Amino acid sequence: MSTQKLAGKVAVVTGASKGIGASIAKHLAAEGAAVVVNYSSSKAGADKVVAEITGSGGKAVAVQADLSKPEEVTKLFTETKKAYGKVDVLVNNAGIYEMRPLEQVDADHFHRQFDLNVLGLILASKEALPLFPSEGGSVINISSVVSTARFPGSVAYSATKGAVDAVTRVLSAELGSRKIRVNTINPGMVETEGFHTAGIGGSEMQTAVEAQTPLGRIGQPQDIAGAAVFLASSDSSWITGETFVISGGMR
Repeated sequence: MSTQKLAGKVAVVTGASKGIGASIAKHLAAEGAAVVVNYSSSKAGADKVVAEITGSGGKAVAVQADLSKPEEVTKLFTETKKAYGKVDVLVNNAGIYEMRPLEQVDADHFHRQFDLNVLGLILASKEALPLFPSEGGSVINISSVVSTARFPGSVAYSATKGAVDAVTRVLSAELGSRKIRVNTINPGMVETEGFHTAGIGGSEMQTAVEAQTPLGRIGQPQDIAGAAVFLASSDSSWITGETFVISGGMR
């Protein structure tokens, strides 16, 4: 008998070529799930994640799709159906963030983030829906502590994450009769490639966040991945519509 929590399950992880998404994909695979590693532009990153999973005896395929484009969202799930025939777990992780003071916010800045972080997430959930089996499954939305925290310069990004929290609440009610659970993970500051690209690593902002964090450090991608495994598995079979703040205690 397999001791793997997700043996026989199929998981789609969006934005899984690096950072939190890559760690979640690898952790789900380690528990027996066949994983669709979605990426937008970093083929090398996605291929590396797939190679790590298959090299450890797991199952994974990489599928390119920019989730800010509705036709590519459709393509992702067409390819998923071809590869594995179903979806048991959907992790809506793909997202972007761009910090700007209010004076520099314009329509392009707004739409770039909302088209991926909110519309892409909603459409991915819609396209996955017919692929869930009759016994249901799990949708895990990756939000952020910024949905409730107050970070100056993050007005559009924080608005997207507030929207993600609202989407989770609504879909948990809407999809409950189909035995599909919908929950949100709201990470605090996590050290990822994007974290370094944005120049946050070693910055005053990192120092300030660590000072406000009871556990005294920022997160690592694997700090988030364990919670995703829990929410993907039957261990959380009576949990839906919830927000899991994983931030080392920072509020």
